[in-house]
Amino acid sequence: MGILPVLCRSRGRWQLLLTVLAVLSGFNWAEAQTIRSGQLEVVVTAAGSTQPTPVRVRLTRASRVVPQLPQQAIGVMYGLWDHADGFGFQPDSSFYVNGWFRLALPPGTYQLSLSKGPEFLDQQHQIVVQTGKTQKKAYRLTRWINMAARGWYSTDGHIHIRRSPREDPLLMSWLQAEDVRVGVLLRMGDFWETYYPQYAFGEQGVYRRDNYLLVSGQEDPRTPELGHVLGYGASDKVRYSNEYYHYDNVFDRLHELGGLTGYAHHAETFHGYRGLTLDGLRGKVDMLEILQYCVDETPLRTDHYYHLLDLGFPVTATAGSDFPWCGQDHGHGPPERSARIGNARFYVYTDGPLTNQSWKAGLKAGHTVATSDPMLDFRVDNARPGDRLNLKKGDKLTVSVQAFGHAKQVPLDRIELIGHGKVLASVSKTDAGQSASQLTLNLELDTLTRGIWLAARCFAGPQQAAHTTPVYVTVDGGGFHNPETAERYLKLSESYLQEIEQELEKESHNPEMRLWHYKKGLKTRIAETREVIEGLKKEVREKTRDKRSEK
Repeated sequence: MGILPVLCRSRGRWQLLLTVLAVLSGFNWAEAQTIRSGQLEVVVTAAGSTQPTPVRVRLTRASRVVPQLPQQAIGVMYGLWDHADGFGFQPDSSFYVNGWFRLALPPGTYQLSLSKGPEFLDQQHQIVVQTGKTQKKAYRLTRWINMAARGWYSTDGHIHIRRSPREDPLLMSWLQAEDVRVGVLLRMGDFWETYYPQYAFGEQGVYRRDNYLLVSGQEDPRTPELGHVLGYGASDKVRYSNEYYHYDNVFDRLHELGGLTGYAHHAETFHGYRGLTLDGLRGKVDMLEILQYCVDETPLRTDHYYHLLDLGFPVTATAGSDFPWCGQDHGHGPPERSARIGNARFYVYTDGPLTNQSWKAGLKAGHTVATSDPMLDFRVDNARPGDRLNLKKGDKLTVSVQAFGHAKQVPLDRIELIGHGKVLASVSKTDAGQSASQLTLNLELDTLTRGIWLAARCFAGPQQAAHTTPVYVTVDGGGFHNPETAERYLKLSESYLQEIEQELEKESHNPEMRLWHYKKGLKTRIAETREVIEGLKKEVREKTRDKRSEK
């Protein structure tokens, strides 16, 4: 029959024939493809500099993502469970470059999106590519606010990517493309294994470029019965496989190693509120991740945060993206924000230049604001979030709250002064002198007879919110707890302890549910927490009795 008719029976075989003939004749098919295409060259700088800046790029045509990556795209292996689920493309099909790229494209009209974190204005451009021609485009990104210049440094406290020193420069470009000043890369664990290894911890694990830092941390232990633990800033990792459900052992050791401890995911998912109660009421917890896109459609959640604060326990507010997990398996948050480094972040105030030590000191002091875009400046008598003020009865407090946004990208709606979980004062964009770009609230508090925690929160466009760590105010050396909610929160604490006890009686064959193996040790810890609860109940009763006698 001959080979030619056989090969030509289908379109695929016809293409195969052309390819064979092209190879035999020395024809360069790739060159032919390039000749029929056009070239796009893009250079991106930031205002105030002539040098290309790392940037996030998304290229589409007719609302469909262009499936080609330029050679300049920065690829790093990432994925769920430390698998290679992604490399050059981000989950939303964006990619990162160090400020420029070149790409051959078929002729047509394309949409180019550029972004660099919430402090920069996003850009969208339409580009027409013509056959045989090169389109050279230069764009300059503009900041609408510069928080680092004010001493506040953005942090994504929840990133899962393995790294060695070879990956540091690449990962740093990812951070800089999102303008995340400090990226905390978390070694993750479960009962059996650890994932996303980091080559070093403490100062040995710090990688610096310009005014940006990569640092190591851990999310371990992690269990479905007690929640997920966070550890930042320690000089080494800590893991006790044979005592996995005894979280406090890990917390104590992390503190000995100079680290800070806390709970992830608002303490909402994986029953983290149980662990938060067990460890938080015994003074083991430094921070709580209150803003993230993994729980529901509202990234800011404060129920468990206010629980601890109202009982008189200081806790620092943090936030993190949980990249690449958040948005992948939960599906919450708008598509353009899900599974994106820096989509939720917290800012740390440092008194001086950014270093690992100054960042840790600011975090330890509670100088933080958690945000998904709005920026907050909160002062109480010039004290910053995390500070403590001790007043005498009758002293006055001056409170100042300022929120900063952008009318199109971060349209502010309202700011609120929160005291003991209640809105004490608020302003909105419709009030006189206020706008979607800036909101200001100033007032005096002059009737304080007892301590209080004060914080500021802000709401802007859909899923855009911010919340500060409180300023802790005491009067005549007393506490800052809330006596009005103490009884309710102590009952709630007891109910969480009872949940743990109920789980301890369930001998499960599910290999992921190992809590009941640790019955003896956890019952001891529950008893210790109950002693704290009884002490707080006694304190509340005594103060209530004293207050009645004063009347």
